[in-house]
Amino acid sequence: METVRFDELELNPQILRGIKDMGFEEASPIQAQAIPVVLRGRDIIGQAQTGSGKTAAFGIPVLEKVDPDNKKTQVIILSPTRELAIQVADEIRKLSKYMHGIKILPVYGGQEISKQIRSLKGGAQVIIGTPGRVMDHLRRKTIRCDFVNTIVLDEADEMLNMGFREDIETILEYIPEERQTVLFSATMPKAIMDITKKYQKDAVTIKVVKKELTVPSIDQYYYDVKRKDKVDVLTRLLDYYDPKLSIVFCNTKRMVDELASELQGRGYFAEGLHGDMKQSQRDRVMNSFRNGKTEILIATDVAARGIDVDDVEAVFNFDIPQDDEYYVHRIGRTGRAGRTGRAFTFVKGKEVYKLKDIQRYCKTKILAQPIPTSEDVAQIKAEKIMDKVSQIIEEEDLTAMINMIDEQVNESDYTSMDIAAAFLKMALGETESESESSDNYDFGNTGAEDGMVRLFINIGKKQKVKPGDILGAIAGESGMPGKLVGAIDMYDKYTFVEVPSEYGREVLNAMKNVKIKGKSISIEPANGK
Repeated sequence: METVRFDELELNPQILRGIKDMGFEEASPIQAQAIPVVLRGRDIIGQAQTGSGKTAAFGIPVLEKVDPDNKKTQVIILSPTRELAIQVADEIRKLSKYMHGIKILPVYGGQEISKQIRSLKGGAQVIIGTPGRVMDHLRRKTIRCDFVNTIVLDEADEMLNMGFREDIETILEYIPEERQTVLFSATMPKAIMDITKKYQKDAVTIKVVKKELTVPSIDQYYYDVKRKDKVDVLTRLLDYYDPKLSIVFCNTKRMVDELASELQGRGYFAEGLHGDMKQSQRDRVMNSFRNGKTEILIATDVAARGIDVDDVEAVFNFDIPQDDEYYVHRIGRTGRAGRTGRAFTFVKGKEVYKLKDIQRYCKTKILAQPIPTSEDVAQIKAEKIMDKVSQIIEEEDLTAMINMIDEQVNESDYTSMDIAAAFLKMALGETESESESSDNYDFGNTGAEDGMVRLFINIGKKQKVKPGDILGAIAGESGMPGKLVGAIDMYDKYTFVEVPSEYGREVLNAMKNVKIKGKSISIEPANGK
């Protein structure tokens, strides 16, 4: 299908400015087909996957129809979850950025109803809400439908799965008969068809189903990993493959937050992204990811909608997706623009059966893969260093360096091979002196309670480090269970932490080359109190 530019759709110039600011020029297939039909006032049944741009497919024509001089509610959009309601509201707000006098308001459960009632009193032409909360407002008469000319059911199949059928039907009864009903759904089960027959008139069906379910240039692997080992396996894979940018998917917002602070604690440039974050925070995180300051983005499925970054080299399913289709959307974030990508999925025990369903759905092979050992990681690091060395030899003038090494060889008993090997060892961060000195720690009186040793770390509150970051780094790097860590006393520029005496040496060795919150640290036995 040939592409359609937004400026060919005869849209309001103010909306076109909003579209341009969002960086869109060409309409996606669902937008190109749906916008003209919705503008003509027809009811539609749109079948399109999440991430196909359907919010703009109904958002743009809805804004075209809104009368800014009338402060009464004219459009109601129903969404299955609060995250999606907030996200749809954000997108429509961006589209209407240059339209004066238009107010867009999301209403959802979990937010104080009195606050919403106050906002509604000021008038809002476009209301986006979850079915339960919209129905609540209709009953209280805090949302009135006298001027509503359009209702949109977004992700209708998802709303039915969540048990909202009765609520939806009740809401539709409130809305004047002379209305436009727009329905979007990824799948078309019988229950959806029943709603369309009962509440739509002469609806136009628009179906945009991606022909290609997965991208052939994505290598897909899975690892059988216990929950408690997932972070270790993730960091090992990050070290082994060293992707330029990667996205890690979790099923819950809580897991996103936990994993983000755990990875930051281990020195990775990682940030979380989910629906509870303010829009300004989300924008900051996305900009940081786009320009490469953040290398690892940890996200929920809903928050990841609309992430369009070409350089993502790896996608990790930290949690197996709840829906086969989500798997397709997740892994499609890599292997963009003709590049190859990798997708890694962590499964535990019976989740392997879920993986088989995904393989059937995607008609793809997801291969079992052994977890790289620490020796594998060291080997690959050495190979990468050697590749860099080859590049320098090819491209740089090394005359001055060769002379210095010649001098060293002539003045000492070392061969140039000895010197090259020592440089490689240094580059790998494992010099002999370090490993020797690691065994000469003085654990005299460190001021800890019996059975513990107290360690000093040169990082503190001023670096925005929290006790959880210290705990995560120690447990993660040394393999010692986090619950064994004792008191953590944080000051502005340093921290004291107590660990069991038998783990003291292990923790010091493990923490030698660690970064916490992106900062290199030094750690040593504390002096007595």
